[in-house]
Amino acid sequence: MQTYFVALADDHALIRNGIAGLINTFEGFRVLFQAGNGAELIENIKPKAVPDIVLMDINMPKKDGYETTLWLKNNYPDVKVLALSMYDNETAIIRMLKNGACGYILKDAEPADLKRALHEIINRGFYYSELVTGHLMNTIHKLDDNTETKATLKLTEKEVEFLKYCCTDLTYHDIAEKMCLSPRTIEGYRDSLFDKLKVRSRVVLVIYTIKNAIVSIDTLKT
Repeated sequence: MQTYFVALADDHALIRNGIAGLINTFEGFRVLFQAGNGAELIENIKPKAVPDIVLMDINMPKKDGYETTLWLKNNYPDVKVLALSMYDNETAIIRMLKNGACGYILKDAEPADLKRALHEIINRGFYYSELVTGHLMNTIHKLDDNTETKATLKLTEKEVEFLKYCCTDLTYHDIAEKMCLSPRTIEGYRDSLFDKLKVRSRVVLVIYTIKNAIVSIDTLKT
């Protein structure tokens, strides 16, 4: 059986060591090295020491998961990144996937979920859980800000304002209050945009907003 090598980047040594020990029990997988941050991970990658998968924490000092994942995408595109976080934040999911991550898993996931994630990334190229559906993964990679997409969506000023609020952590009820509209009206904006994009996810609405420069991804908070 072929052995696939995994690198870990996490600034919490106990968590990192525990995950490393777990991965080394999975048949066909071995931990190549560990790093306490993104900068250390980059330093450890050599021409003859390139991992197949990087399990990437998001919040790290020096270089965080977003920056390091983007670096890997630009320099080692064949390396698959599995994002690792304590939070199921929609914005964090979007930023990591857009920067090149192939999947997203929470730190409190069951060992079987981690094993499944590693196998699916190797066999299918990506891993999706209830947080990141296959349809969402497909949309993230194909929803480009081309002229055809822009021409298809004719947005009103209120829809644009709604999309900007969607990029925050406000609930739909909170957005209604901010826009001085009823929750039913806000649901109408949401449903209309769902129909235009042929989706059923707020995350995809955020992706569209970012890709069409309605709001900058740099302004989003994790």
